[in-house]
Amino acid sequence: MTSAAYRITGILLAIGGAICFSFKSILIKLAYAYLVDPVTLIALRMIISLPFFLAVAAWSRRDKTLAPVSKRDALAILALGFSGYYVSSFLDFMSLQYVSASLERLILFLYPTMVLLISVLLLKRKASRRELTALACSYAGIVLVFVNDLYGGVSQRNLALGGALVFSSALLYAFYLVASTDTISRVGSARFTAYAMTVACLCVIAQFLLLNPVASLDLPWQVYALGAAIALISTVLPIFMVSEALKRVGAMTVSMLGALGPIATIFGDVWIIGAPLTMWQVSGSIMVLAGVWIISTQAQKKIVSTTTQFQE
Repeated sequence: MTSAAYRITGILLAIGGAICFSFKSILIKLAYAYLVDPVTLIALRMIISLPFFLAVAAWSRRDKTLAPVSKRDALAILALGFSGYYVSSFLDFMSLQYVSASLERLILFLYPTMVLLISVLLLKRKASRRELTALACSYAGIVLVFVNDLYGGVSQRNLALGGALVFSSALLYAFYLVASTDTISRVGSARFTAYAMTVACLCVIAQFLLLNPVASLDLPWQVYALGAAIALISTVLPIFMVSEALKRVGAMTVSMLGALGPIATIFGDVWIIGAPLTMWQVSGSIMVLAGVWIISTQAQKKIVSTTTQFQE
């Protein structure tokens, strides 16, 4: 394969991964129409996903270039898998009971701004004027979309609760990204992701068994089809697509193409769910995308080597 074809394939994989991730919100909304609860739906997602992550974990153990996982790293993987994948994903699923898929995806897309805030507040990193302006632009855009949804008939209470849930999800994921950097560098990205996702899957399954009777799995076939799509199309497949794209075109290109995710969610929300599209929503979305893009590119310029992960 020529270098040009190699890079084009990487770009296509990055675009495909971003779009696959983005449709998770649409699929969850469609599943909720069948009155399935979040605990059961996320359990379906993780039960179907688990064999794939176990396979990657087993495959990674055959890589003789990787050192055995230390006790310290094993504890870090447990903690990060629990908070960054399990709790974060559950809050995200809960939020989609109250907010639109478009708003959910835009708030999740704010995680690079949260990484910047964590770095400034806790790690004493100095933010440039351009980054602070981009930060203000992003959050002003979210306010516009919030106002749009209020005028669209969403109750203030539901919108506030849903927004708080998805914001907490994104914030936990941002902390996960900051805290996982050193562990990923020692363990390896594919092995770390497989192990952390396995932890999250087991936590979700345990949660389901504790809170719901097994009889609650007696669901319409459409819920199983949507659960399988969430697991395979919007979880497993894009994780591997983005991982390969990172290797081919680098983190900066993948990060920039990731902006297609919220755009795809907005179009899916309008065409599939039937949500209205207003100038307020378009304007707010552009502000969020522009602000996050500036912050992401600024961060990449300051980092020589980095590993980019994406919100599930």
